[in-house]
Amino acid sequence: MATQPMIQAIIDFSAGAIGGTACVLSGQPFDTTKVKMQAFPTMYRGFAHCFVSTFRQAGLRGFYKGTTPALLANITENAVLFLSYGLCQDAVRFVSSMDKGANLSDIQKASAGSLASIFSATAICPTELVKCRLQAMHEMEAAGKIASGQRSTMWTVVKTVLKKNGPLGFYQGWSSTIVREIPGYFCFFGAYEMCRSKFAQYKGTDKDSIGILPLMFSGGFGGACLWVMVYPIDCVKSRIQVYSLAGRQEGFMKTFMGILRTEGFTALYSGLTPTLIRTFPANGALFLAYELSRKFMMETVGA
Repeated sequence: MATQPMIQAIIDFSAGAIGGTACVLSGQPFDTTKVKMQAFPTMYRGFAHCFVSTFRQAGLRGFYKGTTPALLANITENAVLFLSYGLCQDAVRFVSSMDKGANLSDIQKASAGSLASIFSATAICPTELVKCRLQAMHEMEAAGKIASGQRSTMWTVVKTVLKKNGPLGFYQGWSSTIVREIPGYFCFFGAYEMCRSKFAQYKGTDKDSIGILPLMFSGGFGGACLWVMVYPIDCVKSRIQVYSLAGRQEGFMKTFMGILRTEGFTALYSGLTPTLIRTFPANGALFLAYELSRKFMMETVGA
């Protein structure tokens, strides 16, 4: 018979996977626009131009290029993230000499989320690389970085990576992902928990009973804080993962300094608008699906 910690871990993993699915389905068009603008900031005049151009080029389907790896990436990332988040909370209690199951402060939960991000970053890197390449395939052809007319499916990208770089090729951009996730998820979970605490204080109730809209707003606010903090790092990561398709194998600092030198600081924030627009519905859906599914499973098994 499964022990209580194992049941808790399975519930956290499953709820994270459900939350990741909701996040992708609600935010994929904005994520596609973000990646295109990050990789090719001079090709588009702004968010509206990129959005309209994508629709004209490929219709609604163009916004969902890379959805399969995006689903795999987000389901994997959030399943691992929330599983690790629960385990890392226990680690924080141990380090802080607290009793098992004791309530953590919002800052302690933020620290647990930051630690958990190391595991999720390792899990997400391969699928995110494939997603970014699929999303920017049209721009890579237009810029002459790859031959035109290539079939752009998830499996052709996977075979290309394996052929050119082997299995380790899927971890191009891994260091950038780690650098992004650790501070990003501290802000993500910290802002989410503090926002929920404020709503609970205002309503005179506990954090689990604040209601659907405050819960979704708290998730969106956490996502906005994450992206404002780490967006330049994410931009560098996208460049590394997209341009490596054309054979460029540059590291984080070389890519970062190259963008500053040739395009200026503002290029690091190209695509921020669709990201911030996306973050409230996507992360609101993420935490709503996570919290509700987790509560349902906990009540079902009596955990």
